[in-house]
Formats: sequence, C-alpha cells, structure tokens
Amino acid sequence: MEESFATASDGTRLYVRRRQGASPTHAILCDGIVCDGFIYKYLWDDLAHPFSVGHWHYRGHGRSGLPRDPEQIGVPDVARDLGVVRETLGNPPAILIGHSYGTQVCLESYRMQPENVRAMVLMCGTFGRVTHTFRGTDLLATVLPRLIDFVTTHPRLARALWSRVPPRVALKVAVMTGDIDGDSIRLEDIEPYFAHVAHMDFPMFLQMLRLAGEHSAEDLLPRIEVPTLIVAGDRDTFTPSELSESMAELIPGAELLVIPGGTHVAPLEHHELVNMRIMKFLEDHGVT
Repeated sequence: MEESFATASDGTRLYVRRRQGASPTHAILCDGIVCDGFIYKYLWDDLAHPFSVGHWHYRGHGRSGLPRDPEQIGVPDVARDLGVVRETLGNPPAILIGHSYGTQVCLESYRMQPENVRAMVLMCGTFGRVTHTFRGTDLLATVLPRLIDFVTTHPRLARALWSRVPPRVALKVAVMTGDIDGDSIRLEDIEPYFAHVAHMDFPMFLQMLRLAGEHSAEDLLPRIEVPTLIVAGDRDTFTPSELSESMAELIPGAELLVIPGGTHVAPLEHHELVNMRIMKFLEDHGVT
C-alpha cells in the first residue's frame, strides 16, 4: 500500500492511500461524513484483486488537515478535493464509490469531472438535502441551526459533551435505537467509527452537515451516462431506502439492490452480499 498527501486548492493537506492492482482502473472510495474508511474494511481488499484501489480522508477528517479556508467545507468543495485526489493518482479510469455523504460527493464530482469515470456505486446515500429526510422527517434540518448556535456560544461545553461519550456506550445506543443491527455486525468493525467521531471537530461537522442538507444533485441524475449501482438497506434510518429507489428511477439504466434488514452500515452488516453484487455489476458492464 502506498500512502501520500495531496494538496487541495486552498492548501489543505489530503491523506490518500492506494493499492496498485492488476488493472489501471481505480476504485476510489469516498466516505460518509465524520468517517475515515471504516465502512470499506472488506471492500478495500475485495476490489484490490481485479482493480487498483484508492481511498482518501476528507478535509478535517482522519489524517487529512483541517481546511485552510474554514468556509470551504460544502459538498462542491469536497468534490473538488476528490478531483485533486484523482489527479494525484494519475487521473486513471475511475469507479467512484460513495457511502452516505460520499454519494453526494461522487455525484458532484461526476458533474465537475465526468471524464474517465467508468461507473459509480452509491451506497446508503441520497442525491442531497439529507437533513430534510433523516428518519423520514425534516426535524434535523429544523434543529440543526439551534445546535450550531449552541456550539458556537458554548464551544468548551459542546466539546466536552461530544468527546466524552465512550465509544462502546455510543455503540450500544445505536444498536438499541435500531440504527445498527447488532445481530448482523461485528462490533470490532463499527468501533473505529465511534472512536473517530470522538476526535472530530464538532463545529466543523455540524456546518458540513448543514451544507450537505442544502446541497442537491437531483438535477444531475437524468444526465448520468455511466453504469450506476445503488445499494440501500430497508432499515436505514439515516437515508431511507425510498431515496435510493427515487435515485434509481431518475438515473438512466441504474441498478438497485435493497438489502432486507440492512441499516445505514449495510456494507459492513452484509459485506459478502454487497461486495459480490458490486463485482457482478462491474463485470456485467465490462468495467476493467
């Protein structure tokens, strides 16, 4: 595995890792918000046999630096970062793979730079306005501005509350609320997410989430010209599967996999099914 850093247009350092495979085509993995790769634990290895694989950390996430320009944290800004990552990898033929927020990033990147995109895989995500559909309501969009005001006014208190929740406690709550299927997932696969969350810049996360809620790529969907696979879990409370069904209807020729019992982390809960379906999709469309 090769590790390096790319430099975004505003000077932000972006962590990039790559595993060179038999094909020059790169599967480029794009995370959800507040994530640094945990969701791709199994897909990273499976894709590395027929393809080359690239993965990166968003600005302010994981090993990447905080944004040099704190105003550049919207979906288009992150999509431009993905363009820089693609250039760092040599601008190879690319399969754009996004989970959750990464769906919006992949779509916006395709809008900006469709050249050399061979296919897209969009998992447990939506084309935009994500805060208006969380748990099937617009409650998050309503509450978020007040939460941002609180964090801005009381930064130390907010940081203390955010960082002191033990990862295992947060995990138990997620299982109890049904956001994660405790019977289908290995706890060691999901714990890295909660550990990363505890060290995230909370105000930046809230602002990124707000901007993701204002962004939409719905207008782009009918104009997508590459094979697209959409993966959803029918118990996903973050981005309900109805959103994936709508995307599949709007994207010409899109294929849809809805996983019974799958939650927002279905690529981990049902990784064998998801990975096999992705590989078959790419094979069927002659992506090499």
